[in-house]
Amino acid sequence: WVLGSLALSEVSCRQLANDADCVVISIDYRLAPEHPFPAAIDDCLAATAWIHAHAAELGVDPQRIAVAGDSAGGNLAACVAYGAKELEMPIVLQLLVYPVIDADFERASYVDNAEGFLLTRDAMRFYWDAYVPDVAQRTDPRVAPIHAADLSGLAPAWIITAELDPLRDEAEAYGEALTAAGVPSTTRRYDGMIHAFFNMATDEPVDAVTDATREAAAALRQAFGLQA
Repeated sequence: WVLGSLALSEVSCRQLANDADCVVISIDYRLAPEHPFPAAIDDCLAATAWIHAHAAELGVDPQRIAVAGDSAGGNLAACVAYGAKELEMPIVLQLLVYPVIDADFERASYVDNAEGFLLTRDAMRFYWDAYVPDVAQRTDPRVAPIHAADLSGLAPAWIITAELDPLRDEAEAYGEALTAAGVPSTTRRYDGMIHAFFNMATDEPVDAVTDATREAAAALRQAFGLQA
């Protein structure tokens, strides 16, 4: 919502494109605090609708489009999947990597992992204040889809969480809410990992990083009807 760029996300996008054998389109959405909610989700929904409308010239199949993102990007991917239902845009998968799902800073994972594991509770308060300064809007399903009255009919979800991440519990709760609504949802928690571990560059191979990226690509390939 606040930090990041197309260049910062390029390595992850390239790896997904190669491993999942798919076209990846990265959205350069407007950033807060200059552009608070709903600017970012408006941009992402508009871009997704444009991709559907221009699929032929992009060389993609409009019936096999997934949304994906990590952290704030995971939030936006989840919100696009939610918005796509109303717009009747088919989405085959929402790949959510330790996504922001709720503004409840008292969940156990927020308390247990408040400091010392890269992403802190205070940092998340800052990001929420920048993106959604109006506290009353923080339960709007366009920013926190876990608060939606009806989650049925959304795209299947593949959710990745990290044990030592303040966002762990809300992401896992969202997976449970999707399942309860009849949406196929798989949640994978990676023990011992912190926020941002996905695709993290390391001096030596780390099994959890390798496994998470491999499973994410396999989930995309399966959703696209390719050999997993």
